[in-house]
Amino acid sequence: MNPFSPKRKVCQGIADRRQMFRLFDRHAQRPDREHVDAGSLYSGEWFQVGRVEHDYMLEILPPLWMRGGMFALREFLTDSITSIFYTLRIDGRIRYFHAYCDLNVVRSPAEMRDAIVERESWPVKAMTREERLEHIWSATHDEYRGYAGNRWPPEHRGKRTVLCYGSRHGTMLKLLDELTDDEIAAKLPVHLRHLPIQAAA
Repeated sequence: MNPFSPKRKVCQGIADRRQMFRLFDRHAQRPDREHVDAGSLYSGEWFQVGRVEHDYMLEILPPLWMRGGMFALREFLTDSITSIFYTLRIDGRIRYFHAYCDLNVVRSPAEMRDAIVERESWPVKAMTREERLEHIWSATHDEYRGYAGNRWPPEHRGKRTVLCYGSRHGTMLKLLDELTDDEIAAKLPVHLRHLPIQAAA
């Protein structure tokens, strides 16, 4: 459906409880939801949460396991993918994160932890193009995003789409991955628009 890098930040900022639950299933509209295993869509996604949200999830159910500043939810998203919550000290501050990890991969939670620390330790505040697109997808209301259907050329079917407002062409659906820099900037909140673009590692 969509080629994804193994580990990806899907939202900028700290998600509150409403945002957190929405981000848990940001692919809810995907085609063939009932028939296709979407593990590859979710595995590797991560975002920051607040301490209150982290502690709330810890108290809902006894965790599957706890170790080294992380715990796994007992309820699995798919056969082997579940939520891992992290408490991490980064640049002298305690921060909290959620990620989807595949527990069939033995070091998946530890590798995710290392990837989060590396990403959040960048010396300059910046975003990659992929992070901008993922943030737009995460922040766009369901009514204004979707997936390319049968009216699209076969090579685009199943890819993510968002509604764009163009001054010359009016409102139109575009493939998320094909948004121009100007369209991306228009869809980002003001405080993120002017961050430098960091090349993906």
